[in-house]
Amino acid sequence: MKKNLFAAIFFLCAVNAVAGDAASRADGQPGNSALSTIPALDVPRYMGTWYEIAKFPNWFQKKCTGGTKAEYSLKNDGMVQVINRCRLENGEMTEAIGTARQIGPATSPKLKVRFAPQWLSFLPFVWGDYWVIDLDENYQLVAVSEPKKEYLWILARTPKIAPNDYKNMLARLSQKGFDIRKIEVTKQD
Repeated sequence: MKKNLFAAIFFLCAVNAVAGDAASRADGQPGNSALSTIPALDVPRYMGTWYEIAKFPNWFQKKCTGGTKAEYSLKNDGMVQVINRCRLENGEMTEAIGTARQIGPATSPKLKVRFAPQWLSFLPFVWGDYWVIDLDENYQLVAVSEPKKEYLWILARTPKIAPNDYKNMLARLSQKGFDIRKIEVTKQD
């Protein structure tokens, strides 16, 4: 039950992000061109575990109290399996399982992700944007967002990162137009 609820919440977030982006472009506000991504992404190298270091607060992660991480693995069909996990206040871990697909060429840093059931995957609005906007050359620290800059995650291969690395990431995000005062640090074990 909790797994289905968590998946439903992620599904609603994806719908909201996509619908909001379409509305933003329709009313003349900045859309896709407002946010730049990294030049290229090596998807197989990106696979593995990423720990959430910080994020913009969002309603679908409100019950997460820490230990948040994402695991990415390539599937036989070329898609990416996404497993998001976090610890709830009662100490239990909850997870949402989704699928991601690359948009564009094999090195595109733009992906679409869905947490809705597979049988709904033909509907465009169940897919949310997952754009890699900052990534170190060793694939150890990344920032992910979407065109409207309403959602932001800083992820790392380890639960904690060097303070200077975090400070430099915040500076780069600020240059991209993010309000870094909104960022909240994630509790990791």
